Amino acid sequence: MAQSVWGYDSDNGPERWHENYPMAKGEKQSPIEINSKDVQHDSSLAPWHASYDPGAAKSILNNGRTCRVVFDDTFDRSVLRGGPLTGAYRLRQLHLHWGSSDDHGSEHVIDGVKYAAELHMVHWNPKHGNFAGALKQPDGVAVVGIFLKVGKTPKPEMKRILEEIDNIKTKGKEAPFQHFDPSILFPKSRDYWTYHGSFTTPPCEECITWILLREPIEVSSDQMAKLRSLSKNGENEPVNPLVDNWRPPQPVKGRIVRASFK
Repeated sequence: MAQSVWGYDSDNGPERWHENYPMAKGEKQSPIEINSKDVQHDSSLAPWHASYDPGAAKSILNNGRTCRVVFDDTFDRSVLRGGPLTGAYRLRQLHLHWGSSDDHGSEHVIDGVKYAAELHMVHWNPKHGNFAGALKQPDGVAVVGIFLKVGKTPKPEMKRILEEIDNIKTKGKEAPFQHFDPSILFPKSRDYWTYHGSFTTPPCEECITWILLREPIEVSSDQMAKLRSLSKNGENEPVNPLVDNWRPPQPVKGRIVRASFK
């Protein structure tokens, strides 16, 4: 498996990542399956707060593995604080993982339930100097994970992202994406689970404090179909739909998952 070509197919997918990225077999890998019966309620866990500057949004892109929205993180303009975190973490990007049908696609699994998609908002701790430095530290990165569940009601807040999809159909395409406040994507409830884990894509660095929101946001089946209309091929290549870009749950290996709620 060549270094640059990891993906989600049988020849380069999650089962083989460790061949080039040994950390993928580490002790603190993500995602995991969360079982309510094993979760510890921790009354000392604070609420989390995001203060995002809509002007920080820069662009949206298809990198052949996900759809990503990129934010300006050169100073503390869009930050996440509180919860299990110490200090403010800067928002760098958000991206999604989804399936080939509505009954799977999330990375984390809750009591056996898979959602249609999972949204990750990636933040880094500026005390480590830059993003590359943060990747090497156990408290370097904080990711807010939000589940997308298919229901009757389209999520108007997802509309902004989905209406750009036609402009980034194929791998390598990028479009301006200005004035967007990602906090509109949060569910009403602030309840969360938290645990220490990793990126769910190579090199799978174990630098992440996960904040997984208990309440999913609702999207319509049509909205999910729009996401699945992205392609992992380049512009003049045969069509290869970008679907099932999720990593299956990894061994928990004795880690404790804490909950902010009872």
